Amino acid sequence: MKKAVLKLSALVLPLAVSSAVMASSVEQTKGSFVDKFRQLDEALPTPNVYRSAAGEPAEHYWQQQVNYDIDAKLDEKKRRLTASQTIEYKNNSPHTLKYLWLQLDQNIFKSDSIAEMTSTFNGKTLQGDPQPKETKLSLGQLRRQQFMADNELGYQIANVKDEDGKELKVTVVDTLMRIDLNKPLKPGKDVEFSMDFAFNIVEEDAVGARSGYEHFEEDGNDIFLLAQWFPRLAAYTDYEAWTNKAFLGSGEFTLEFGNYDVELTVPADHIVSATGKLDNPSSVLTSTQRKRLEQAEDAKRPVFIVTEEEALENEKEGTDKTKTWHFKAENVRDFAWASSRKFMWDAKGYHQGGKDQPLVMAMSFYPKEGGDLWKKYSTEAVVHTMQVYSRFSFDYPYPVAQSVNGPVGGMEYPMITFNGPRTDLQDDGTRTYSQAEKRFLIGVVIHEVGHIYFPMVVNSDERQWTWMDEGLNSFLDGVAGREWDHTIPWGVEPRDVVDYMKSENQVPVMTQSDSVLRLGPNAYTKPAAALNILREVILGRELFDFAFKEYAQRWKYKRPTPADFFRTMEEASGVDLDWFWRGWFYTTDHVDISLDKVYQLRLDTKNPDIDFNRLRDIEADKPMPLFVKRNKEEGKKLWVEENPDVTDFYDENDRFTVTNKERNAYNKFLKGLEPWERKTFERAIKEDKNYYVLEFSNLGGLVMPILLELTYEDGTKEEQYIPAEIWRRNHKHVQKLIVTEKGKNLVSVTVDPRWETADVDVENNNYPRRIIPSRIEVYKREKSKAKVSRDIMQDIKTELKNDDDKDAQEQK
Repeated sequence: MKKAVLKLSALVLPLAVSSAVMASSVEQTKGSFVDKFRQLDEALPTPNVYRSAAGEPAEHYWQQQVNYDIDAKLDEKKRRLTASQTIEYKNNSPHTLKYLWLQLDQNIFKSDSIAEMTSTFNGKTLQGDPQPKETKLSLGQLRRQQFMADNELGYQIANVKDEDGKELKVTVVDTLMRIDLNKPLKPGKDVEFSMDFAFNIVEEDAVGARSGYEHFEEDGNDIFLLAQWFPRLAAYTDYEAWTNKAFLGSGEFTLEFGNYDVELTVPADHIVSATGKLDNPSSVLTSTQRKRLEQAEDAKRPVFIVTEEEALENEKEGTDKTKTWHFKAENVRDFAWASSRKFMWDAKGYHQGGKDQPLVMAMSFYPKEGGDLWKKYSTEAVVHTMQVYSRFSFDYPYPVAQSVNGPVGGMEYPMITFNGPRTDLQDDGTRTYSQAEKRFLIGVVIHEVGHIYFPMVVNSDERQWTWMDEGLNSFLDGVAGREWDHTIPWGVEPRDVVDYMKSENQVPVMTQSDSVLRLGPNAYTKPAAALNILREVILGRELFDFAFKEYAQRWKYKRPTPADFFRTMEEASGVDLDWFWRGWFYTTDHVDISLDKVYQLRLDTKNPDIDFNRLRDIEADKPMPLFVKRNKEEGKKLWVEENPDVTDFYDENDRFTVTNKERNAYNKFLKGLEPWERKTFERAIKEDKNYYVLEFSNLGGLVMPILLELTYEDGTKEEQYIPAEIWRRNHKHVQKLIVTEKGKNLVSVTVDPRWETADVDVENNNYPRRIIPSRIEVYKREKSKAKVSRDIMQDIKTELKNDDDKDAQEQK
């Protein structure tokens, strides 16, 4: 028996589908198919006994341990640091080591460093001439050049000896130092060695460093922020062996965990903040200050340990006397500190999960220039960060969390962060702050304290994969910022990355940090936007939060790679995400899904009494032909109108009038159906649903879910989610059938109505297309020569100042 075919008749003809042959690591020798959903196996390292296919540490995972015992002295007048340190290196690897590599980060400031010799000039033209005769050199650039020329920078290292007092051969290679051991270090063994070192501290504002000193002309004092200040062991890993890549400025630090015992000798009137817990409070704090610390443990709001009045008193005079502050820190990957007589100090205890839980002291150190801005918000932001981040990862693992004000815009280290915003001094001597400065402080404190989780505990390789700490942290600081006050524009929304995604000066997120063209959008914004989309659009909060927390807890105090993150998120969520990692992290594709057409279809019922009436309605909706319209306007009559006596059946009925011939054909069709076919057919006729075909094009190359908002004739709206896998067989063009109930007539469709997928062109997301809102500006075409001259001079002055500010900010 002949099978019936149900036919849906379109009101317009669809466009032909075409696709171009694209290069692929899986060779496609015939046809034009491109598999955007092929697995990442070819790109990820093979699982082994150190890192499993599930993305977790495997049965033989190992990492080294390095313990430091350091005695350091700050010479405030010379702005110089001298120190000695003893290092215990524990070889937990299965390999015998003949030498050790250390990072000498202060050597980046030497005139013959790779970073300095390969720095490029970013000159600005006065007139925008593509081949200018003159370029501008900013005052900031001049200041940096002069400071570097006037000071001897980099390490002076001496007395490198083993535990028996024997000299060790040392080879310095740019920002690295190789120490040749007197005897090979076998697996499971440890070695101890010592050295003396010293360096002149850089002026942070002058050179744009991650640490240094800041001088205050009005009171003659300095704030010292000391980081990257001691020779530190480079990491030795299972995936790369020695991570001995020169420090060029962008890629941060890859370090080993260990225990620190550090004594810091500073002027007696200085206040010191540092990684670790203060081990000798009775030697450096007054009894009043110690009592205040106890009161702060259970205080609702921060308590001043050193008040503003006390800090101002300290500012008045220096001293030749010294104090030694003793700090101990366990299981940390670095050590940083700050010292100044300008510091006031407040603190507040944070009991994680309740009064009986471990106490963390949240603390802030800042000068009078911090003002009410810091008094109100710094320590509170530290506590808020721990509350939010702990939900996504683990309880804050250290006894203190600190925010220190200084010249650095924002930097992070275990238990301590450096943050830059301040108040502005007014003519009447008072200090105020703008809304932008308030938002910046809250945001930067959240971001930098968040780094104590990532990468100070989840110890990713910052030098190689900057996005693993900056991107993950930018995603989480966005959550914390919105939970502080969602009106503050801190954090990353998908729409924030649109301009970068469609630009030509981008590289894949997986590019090594020193080769990235634009570090901010590449390492911060794009990965954060991707994770936001993964959480809110693709996985949903429940699956994402479970998987992300699993990743954090698996790799707490360990060193994950991108493959470990990708595999954990898939394994714990139960969702194949290889297409997502490939598109967002391995390519420079962008999201641009265009809704090209919407076809309204009606079921071809074969019943002439139904279908002919529909065809009559369609014909009636067509515009009148111009010829007919103008003849009517001119009053011209048709022949049939002038001769009404000459008519027949066809003159009295239109071409959509049903005859027995059509009805007989319909009855014959029904008799030929199988019982189930007839039942299905008759139900479809009775329900008379609406059928719409939506045609989409993927113009950006990055496959993504399709988010739809359907608007109906009755004013109601409906949302539909189409998974990204709709593109699995054709990554260029797809069609989707949408079925609605009788009377639920579709009038418009919008793709990604809330801008949740970083679609770069929202104007092709609407069907029908909409009028694009823009603006018109009125301007004067001509200016007088005198006015032009004044404008140019003002532009030069303004740009010089802007360049200074921009240069300093970019360096930070």
